[in-house]
Amino acid sequence: MLLHIPGVLNREQVAALRARLDTTDWVDGRTTVGAQGAQVKQNRQLGETSPLALELGQVVLAALAASPVFFAAALPLRTIAPLFNSYAGGEHYGAHVDGAMRRMPATAAGPGAWVRTDVSSTLFLSDPDDYDGGELIVTDVYGEHEVKLPAGDLILYPSTSIHRVEPVTRGARVCSFFWTQSMVRDDMRRSMLFELDQNIQSLRARLGDCPELVGLTGHYHNLLRQWSEA
Repeated sequence: MLLHIPGVLNREQVAALRARLDTTDWVDGRTTVGAQGAQVKQNRQLGETSPLALELGQVVLAALAASPVFFAAALPLRTIAPLFNSYAGGEHYGAHVDGAMRRMPATAAGPGAWVRTDVSSTLFLSDPDDYDGGELIVTDVYGEHEVKLPAGDLILYPSTSIHRVEPVTRGARVCSFFWTQSMVRDDMRRSMLFELDQNIQSLRARLGDCPELVGLTGHYHNLLRQWSEA
């Protein structure tokens, strides 16, 4: 499922994040990928454990928690702390697949747990008019999908997808990105549950909780109960 979620951050939140990010020191983005990704990746990122990344990541996580659409689509069990990147001056990221597992940040109690990456998300912090190029290209069985969204909007897609970021030839493309381990591993099942949930919500707004809707809601929860791994 490839899903555009508008307005995860409002304009004031985007401006506040950008004010911090535009004056920070970035590091080579290749430090956060494996050997295959390092061959095709050319961008800059905040360090994964930098205080600024951790602080701004909490802003993003709070926004996700307030988004019922994100919850319905991702069915999150665990979400990796959001990261932040910037592309400019021809920087790009060639075709790749995200690693299947990511480690949560270490704590005083020991190394962080491993998290399976089921769902990838990119939260745009630059408006399309701010830069040329930089399209996120996601490939699936239906072909290639070009994504370039307004600041504050999010694109969600299966982590199994081959994807790339086109070279940025003017301005800067600034985003947050992160991975989620879903309660439902299979993308087709997540898509079915999301479609069922959205139809239930639409019908409830029109009809209230009639007996038929109670039955459909029961089917939703019974499917989730059968398919979830939480």
